[in-house]
Amino acid sequence: MNSLKDFIKAFFANKGQYVFFSLLIAKICAFSGSVMMIRILPEKEFGILSVVASVFAIFVPFSGFGSFQSLIRFGSLSSTEKEKKDLSDYLFKRGLIYQLLLSIVFFLIAFFYTTYYYYIFYIFIFFAIRLIGVYFLSHKQVELRIHMKNKEYAMLNNIVNIGGLIMMIGFSLLWGLYGYLLANLIAPFLSLFWYRKPLLAIKVSAMQFQKKEIWSFAFHASVTALLSDAFFSADILLLNYFKDENVVANYKVVLLIPSNITFLALSFMQSDYPVLAKNSYNRSFLISYIINYYKVFIPVSILIFVFGYLFSNTLLELFFGLKYSDNSFAFSLLLGAFCGSMLLRNLYGNMLSAVGLMKRNTFYSVLSLVLLVGFSFVLVSEDGVVGMAASLAATLTIIGFLMMFSFSVYLRKLK
Repeated sequence: MNSLKDFIKAFFANKGQYVFFSLLIAKICAFSGSVMMIRILPEKEFGILSVVASVFAIFVPFSGFGSFQSLIRFGSLSSTEKEKKDLSDYLFKRGLIYQLLLSIVFFLIAFFYTTYYYYIFYIFIFFAIRLIGVYFLSHKQVELRIHMKNKEYAMLNNIVNIGGLIMMIGFSLLWGLYGYLLANLIAPFLSLFWYRKPLLAIKVSAMQFQKKEIWSFAFHASVTALLSDAFFSADILLLNYFKDENVVANYKVVLLIPSNITFLALSFMQSDYPVLAKNSYNRSFLISYIINYYKVFIPVSILIFVFGYLFSNTLLELFFGLKYSDNSFAFSLLLGAFCGSMLLRNLYGNMLSAVGLMKRNTFYSVLSLVLLVGFSFVLVSEDGVVGMAASLAATLTIIGFLMMFSFSVYLRKLK
């Protein structure tokens, strides 16, 4: 992969275009659903839903206690189809047990909120069941990826996301908030149509990797993912602590577009992850990959930021209504932060994972939360939405440079 031409050619050879468009469709569906709920629900009700969704987002990456994160790493390193299948079957059955326990813990958290919002209990029930469906979806997604079936992976994503959006529109018009919750509950369970045999009939065979090695990586990967998603939920929870539901709703609105642009980088990293894992010790390949990645994403990031900055008021008014258009500065600040994240945090976080340095990612995830909380205590009380946007932007930038430094150290150790 010595040139940009080879980089792009490899992306298409891996069916990366299908991954790209499936992630684009997923973002459009999620964005459309959020816009619809913003317009339908009162600010307070939308703020409460955002609180539950933020707690849910913390639990999602911990699905199966990291079983699917371990599957993508060690499945990519497996040399035969049988080895991949044996590993997948083992992680599925063990991970499902952990997932059921996780859903119970998630549901119990509802009791901490019922004192403040009496009907939040019912919202937690829907999300707890959805969490089980997310496990089935996540496992099947990774299983398809390690077999390099990116086209089928994209089809699975498209059916779940488009089907979920159609159900959400129909059910929301019929039953309001609870229709929206029901549609979101059902959507991930559509992945069950991809399971070729009864789930309980799956048998576990011997594997080439040690179970200790598998679950050690799974633990650090899940903790990293948990802390990473907790980071993107902590801002909502901190705002809810310092301010009120109306401020949460305003921040959620300005965050929606900037946080979704990272799917551009994610589409490359998801399609290329198995290849990166196989080339963990190939220094020239890794350096070439980073250089060519920058050739694509530096211009893309600049164009996105300039366009978003110039038309920030227009975009906010167009998608969310006039009442949210005063948040243009916070919107631009977050847009710049996430453009920078594509060049630093997204790239080097995935690279560290692919080469097996998950403990580094775990450390940086912990540090991210510490920095975000620290900045928030200083900035949010006075500046509200802008203060939280500045806190998030500063944290993303600092962590991104630290990840780049860690990967540079790793590259220098390779011969």
